[in-house]
Amino acid sequence: MIQIVFDSKTGNVQRFLDKTPFTDKQKLTGEEFLDTPFILVTFTTGFGQVPSTTQSFLEKNAHLLLGVAVSGNKVWGDNFAKSADTISKQYQVPILHTFELSGTKRDVELFTQEVERIVTKSGSKVDTIK
Repeated sequence: MIQIVFDSKTGNVQRFLDKTPFTDKQKLTGEEFLDTPFILVTFTTGFGQVPSTTQSFLEKNAHLLLGVAVSGNKVWGDNFAKSADTISKQYQVPILHTFELSGTKRDVELFTQEVERIVTKSGSKVDTIK
């Protein structure tokens, strides 16, 4: 079983995930120690940094990370969703998608396709709304 773990400061990431068909979503609280593979959806903070809550979570759980998707704001130019690049390089995982704010319908479709690709590749499954 693959779950989706997310970090959301302003609610954009949560609003994005609420538009997806996935039901096994867990918001970071800072105390998680996971025992199943997961996909991370987070945001970019400051001038392109990984949020400290996300970084702390990854220090404990990155060995189970399968891929990352990140929200950002295009007003930041080259720093748009830059935490995706940082996490991808640091933990050697693919960037599944980057999206602005809470994403569009097309962003949801692309992210869903990428999650399904990862799930198929891993031979596992992710819970969706039927």
